[in-house]
Amino acid sequence: MIVLDTHVMVFDALRPARLSARARREVDKAADSQELACSDISLWEIAMLVARGRLEPGMDANQFIEDLLAFRRIEVIAITAGIAVLSQSDAFAHGDPADRLIAATALFYRAPLITSDAKLRKLKNPATIW
Repeated sequence: MIVLDTHVMVFDALRPARLSARARREVDKAADSQELACSDISLWEIAMLVARGRLEPGMDANQFIEDLLAFRRIEVIAITAGIAVLSQSDAFAHGDPADRLIAATALFYRAPLITSDAKLRKLKNPATIW
């Protein structure tokens, strides 16, 4: 399994050239073997970006999210008690609660995280790809 940060899902769907070559390869490879996942908080982030006009996918937010998940067969991982508690660990010195939950999801499942977020990439764990 590989966990995708929210912006990676958006870039993959709308602006694939913004992904690094390595990120693109890993997304393609994991999609072929149906091993892509995301935290459920990413769905909220995408809906919020569309509602605020910061993301214009050319369709309503619900359809965009459903199409994005279906196209790459992305598994949506629910925030569990373990993930919630792990996200509050001192290991995640990140101010964005959504990013903390996304990183904690990857760490909880011992999965790499594809992200361009410099703060997340500096963490010792989870392993990141960019």
